[in-house]
Amino acid sequence: MSIEIYTLSYCPYCAAAKRFFDERGMKYTEYQLDGNEYEEFSKLQKKFNIQGEVTVPQIIINNKRIGGYTDMMAKLEAGEKLF
Repeated sequence: MSIEIYTLSYCPYCAAAKRFFDERGMKYTEYQLDGNEYEEFSKLQKKFNIQGEVTVPQIIINNKRIGGYTDMMAKLEAGEKLF
């Protein structure tokens, strides 16, 4: 399984997403976007075909964009299998 998280160091939802995976012993690759946010967000929009504003974290599981932390939690609560 492949998990990627695009984050900003000061983002509480990013910290919550990392904590979620850490508490479950799930390994992930983190990409911190600090310092170059505008350029990095633009790259994310193109890479994952995101319409509108980009938020963080952006969680990618097995090359599928899940969205942010609250998106992931809503999908899990709805019974969607993400892992």
